[in-house]
Amino acid sequence: MKLTKETRQEIVTKFGGNAKNTGAAEVQVALLTERIQHITGHLGGQKNDVNSARGLMRLVSQRKRLLHHLSETNLTSYRQLIKDLNLRK
Repeated sequence: MKLTKETRQEIVTKFGGNAKNTGAAEVQVALLTERIQHITGHLGGQKNDVNSARGLMRLVSQRKRLLHHLSETNLTSYRQLIKDLNLRK
């Protein structure tokens, strides 16, 4: 299931500053996190869904690369994003 338009706009404005800033690394990480949480919930009941599990691993890897890029370019923004999304325990 795709994100609804309203949810997507809400995430973009929260992490990107305005509704047009969809390319920022913070926005992309937040959108990927939302998709990852949705697929993780789906896999809780569907243990044998191998295709979704593979897609989940791809999304996690993509988010990891974006977070690495963000940590190298803007450390304060990286730390704030990790705190806002509760990614590290």
